Amino acid sequence: MSPLPTITLHDVRAAIALVDFDCIAAQARMSPQPRGPRPENAGTPPREAGVLALIYPEVDNEIHIVLTRRTETLRGHSGQISFPGGKRDPEDVSFAATALRETCEELGVCDSITIIGELTTFYIPPSHFNVHPTVGYLPHHPTFAPNPDEVAEVFSFALRDLLDERFRFEETREFNGYPVQIPYYEVCGHKVWGATAVMLGELEARLRCILV
Repeated sequence: MSPLPTITLHDVRAAIALVDFDCIAAQARMSPQPRGPRPENAGTPPREAGVLALIYPEVDNEIHIVLTRRTETLRGHSGQISFPGGKRDPEDVSFAATALRETCEELGVCDSITIIGELTTFYIPPSHFNVHPTVGYLPHHPTFAPNPDEVAEVFSFALRDLLDERFRFEETREFNGYPVQIPYYEVCGHKVWGATAVMLGELEARLRCILV
């Protein structure tokens, strides 16, 4: 296996700025199959949320990306691995503003984060949410002060690990009596699946277009 390339901030910017990129195919690679049915309230507009894919340089100059493990007491997606973020408030001027506000509230990271761009909106059937991912950059290691009511754990991993097939797996789970194929990344001892994996999968595909 050839050595994985070191990913730079320039690479991330170029990956996010790609035009004529097949985002649907990129999302499908890490999406559970078959997708869940639209919920009973699908006749109403989906709720809207913003999340932040926060990247920063580690001491070895590797670009890392931040994830959280949600507490078991939260109503939605409890215990799951996710990006910091949440429901858009009426006062939020954009989904990036939502993502930054939620990152400050959840992780205590309220620094001036540079917005790199956005990934593709992803619809989550069980919760009837459209999730709008923003990619942001902090030029130093974040100082985390997680909200214990929302965040059980904060961790990060090297962005280039997304390009390493040794971190990608698939398993079958049963939902509502039906088998579903679940692709996932295994990082830092956690299985990252669902919407978070889909968003990471799009970022992976974009980086592959730039680097491979």
